Amino acid sequence: MTPYDSEPADRLVTAAAADGEDQAVEAALRPKLLDEFIGQERVREQLSLVLQAARQRGAAPDHVLLSGPPGLGKTTLSMIIAAELNAPIRITSGPAIQHAGDLAAILSSLTEGEVLFLDEIHRMSRPAEEMLYMAMEDYRVDVIVGKGPGATAIPLELPPFTLVGATTRAGLLPPPLRDRFGFTGHMEFYAPAELERVVHRSAALLDVEIDPAGAAEIAGRSRGTPRIANRLLRRVRDYAQVKHDGVVDRAIAAQALQVYEVDARGLDRLDRAVLGALLRLFGGGPVGLSTLAVAVGEEAETVEEVAEPFLVREGLLARTPRGRIATPAAWQHLGLTPPVQTGPSRAASGQGPRGPVPAQSDLFGAVEEA
Repeated sequence: MTPYDSEPADRLVTAAAADGEDQAVEAALRPKLLDEFIGQERVREQLSLVLQAARQRGAAPDHVLLSGPPGLGKTTLSMIIAAELNAPIRITSGPAIQHAGDLAAILSSLTEGEVLFLDEIHRMSRPAEEMLYMAMEDYRVDVIVGKGPGATAIPLELPPFTLVGATTRAGLLPPPLRDRFGFTGHMEFYAPAELERVVHRSAALLDVEIDPAGAAEIAGRSRGTPRIANRLLRRVRDYAQVKHDGVVDRAIAAQALQVYEVDARGLDRLDRAVLGALLRLFGGGPVGLSTLAVAVGEEAETVEEVAEPFLVREGLLARTPRGRIATPAAWQHLGLTPPVQTGPSRAASGQGPRGPVPAQSDLFGAVEEA
């Protein structure tokens, strides 16, 4: 299970993959060639060298590992690799390969030079993972026929192929698997200027008229993620079409995203609920994760893995050994005034978020101040 599996289904700023009609629209917006891909300059340059050298040698390029948060273009780059090599691509995912036989069936059907894209590679089962070692290095697999003492291993030769693995949690990959990738690229979050280019490109493909200020407004609320930028653009397009003349400027983009509860820093309802509870109910913390989750009516896992990463990255919340605490930027963002502290900390001064902390008794009946 990934952190994004626990996200609320109606969350507009989720970086998790879309499904249904949204998935079809996202596929139409994907760039087809490396020159069309926006952002990730270092990864693009390195990957271009790998692919050009392979074409000049007339051989399959080294296996490629792409890591980074979802929504930054790992799947898109895998399709671009296949397009640049003029080769077919086979797409599957780690959770879909639970047995070594599943992987053997896929590998044995590959054609020479084909690209195999394995999404969420860190979630593949261990037996399949061990089979993949030999396939990547020696282009062969051993298929076990029979059981017990009579079992025999039949070696199966594979044509040269290129494996493109994608993962959101590279640290979960075992070292033997990581070492077999000839090229590893880490995807970084996008700068606002890069997201503006993404929005303009997608608007042209969707036939949406948008001015630079409108694109900047959408880009600034997209959490550094192209997938979110494209999703917000489509919702702003709907608003402009229904409420106005279809032209998107800064004011219309801001109005539309206010309707969808995405604020100027990209925080949505869940993010603001977590911050609001931390500030209003607990005086900015520190407060434990489970207590904070109960206060916002969500599961602790949802708060920890869905809301907190972005809040921490934005410098609005900090995780400490004593619990979650809000930063001065959080008070400023919600327009609240932080409480005045007269000592080193509220706890040390005997003051809690709602007044004095009562004295507590230890196991032997002695009274000690909290």
